[in-house]
Amino acid sequence: METYTAMRHFADSWGLLAMTLFFIGVVLFTLRPGSRESANEAASIPLKDD
Repeated sequence: METYTAMRHFADSWGLLAMTLFFIGVVLFTLRPGSRESANEAASIPLKDD
């Protein structure tokens, strides 16, 4: 059971930090300059054949 305790401690500390950094990265990627044009282009892909 020592492995479970070690993995639980890792997930509680470094896992939370990794998920927080991932979330901040996704938010910054979404709000970066120039993302509006690429988002609008990606949103119109299903309508290009019409």
